[in-house]
Amino acid sequence: MSPILVRPVREQFEHDRVIRVLQARYKRKYEVAINPGAEQNASVSVGDNAMYPDLVLYTTDRGRKLQATVEVETGESVNTLEAMAEWGPFSRLRAGFHLYVPPNSLDTARRLCAEHQIVATEIWTYHTAADQVRFTMVYREPEAAPGKAVKSAPKPEAKPVKAESKPVPAKPAPKPAAAKAAPVKSAAAKPAAAKKAAKPAAAKAAKPAKAAKKPAPKKPAKAAKRR
Repeated sequence: MSPILVRPVREQFEHDRVIRVLQARYKRKYEVAINPGAEQNASVSVGDNAMYPDLVLYTTDRGRKLQATVEVETGESVNTLEAMAEWGPFSRLRAGFHLYVPPNSLDTARRLCAEHQIVATEIWTYHTAADQVRFTMVYREPEAAPGKAVKSAPKPEAKPVKAESKPVPAKPAPKPAAAKAAPVKSAAAKPAAAKKAAKPAAAKAAKPAKAAKKPAPKKPAKAAKRR
């Protein structure tokens, strides 16, 4: 029971009943200790103080490591004083914090958690129907582990992943300039070679023309002298 709250007898009976039902549910996975009513069976250390949540969940191995604390609230105990005195300290432990409230107190519980920066691992509502108690999960912290020790571990560096995820594209090698200019040089060389080849042909054709200009021999003149 909260040291700052005295519940009516009927609410206290319902509160303790929910605690025992939860004990049976959590027993499948954890070692469970409960503090119903004014009992102080199991405590957790919050700074220099010993506090007594409604349920304390431990691992089932020899280490008996604290995994979570559970608070069951009734309509009267969902208030600012209860949130500051118990929800806040339990939520700052290196373990999960589970909060159970009646359905009509859900909005108030959420508002109190937001105002006082209380991080609940899980928030449930419960209601009784005849001899049964039914539970409904309304919030669960994303990727929540059984204990907060895993969540609070430092995240590994992601620098190598970033370097591999964005490789620098290789620039294509520039084509040599000589390859592009080669066709131009070969094209220019062809007319020059043609001109050189044409010069000997023109020279050969000019020689017969020069020979034709020489005068023919005067054979008839020599014959006249003999007569």
